[in-house]
Amino acid sequence: MRPDTPAAHATEAERLLRTATRYPEDREALLLRAAAHLELAGDRPAATALYDDLLSSDPSDPHLIRSLKAANLWEYGHEAEARAIIEGLRVSAPSEAAPWEIVVETLESHDELELAEAIATEAAGLLAPEPSPTDLPHATQSLLVTRHRIRRMLALPHDDWDTLADTLHTAEVPLDELHDPKRLWSLGSSDPAELQAEITRLRSELGSYRTALSRPFPVAVLHWPEQELDELLASYPELESEYPTYRAHLTDIEASLRELAAAGTPNLGIVPATVPSYEAFAASESSSPSNADLLPQYATTLAARGHAAAWPPARGAACWCGSGRTYGECHGAE
Repeated sequence: MRPDTPAAHATEAERLLRTATRYPEDREALLLRAAAHLELAGDRPAATALYDDLLSSDPSDPHLIRSLKAANLWEYGHEAEARAIIEGLRVSAPSEAAPWEIVVETLESHDELELAEAIATEAAGLLAPEPSPTDLPHATQSLLVTRHRIRRMLALPHDDWDTLADTLHTAEVPLDELHDPKRLWSLGSSDPAELQAEITRLRSELGSYRTALSRPFPVAVLHWPEQELDELLASYPELESEYPTYRAHLTDIEASLRELAAAGTPNLGIVPATVPSYEAFAASESSSPSNADLLPQYATTLAARGHAAAWPPARGAACWCGSGRTYGECHGAE
């Protein structure tokens, strides 16, 4: 069975729902993934039911779930309810970029460009009040790029946030060219010559195009708190070669991150790991937690869910290891 068929997505949703009953501590993340597969399977009412289930159970990120629910509702004819949810999100003003971007892209996909631009601007004012490239999270950067695209479609002049989006964009194809309305419209043309010309241009720029539209997550390293590491090694002694002692584990984290930073790797982060979460991840991958190859995949998945803390901390901030000392006095010491 091809992995992108509706039946395959429905099967994957069922598997995730079963996994969620076994690992209640990861229920929210697993149900969100299941809802996404249900949407891809075409069962949007079932996806809405999952979003409602999550919202009734005090979720950690209700704004994200509401934005996903609104996008899903609009896709199967419940526009009025979706608009009501979107207005509620505007009033609540989430402090994270992801709900804003989902709302903005939902409006854009339904040709509500003016409203999409207005909401994207509200979000930019909240999340990047002083347009500057310093330490902006990737999700906020992605939102600014989305806002840039919508404003180009509306033929609006550049403002400070558009300039910031241009600054953050590192691909060879400039953002203005990538978001040129003529190029976007040509993709919907019925003229074969126009379509072929645009396909040719896109093929020649494919690498840059992918970079521009991607939403990279931090390169993250796992941090097992001491009690979690003890539990991990007691349950899966095969991993002792990865973590000989807790002290060595902490030393390896800082050394690995410094090495990556010295090599020029940007957006480094640390993600806290727990045994139940790791076991749930291993189950979702149909593998054993004793498989050390899962560890970097687990770190990437946690980072993708927004659990990574940026590294390095400020020298006066608390150290990432949880010692209670400042980073400069602890692992940040030269």
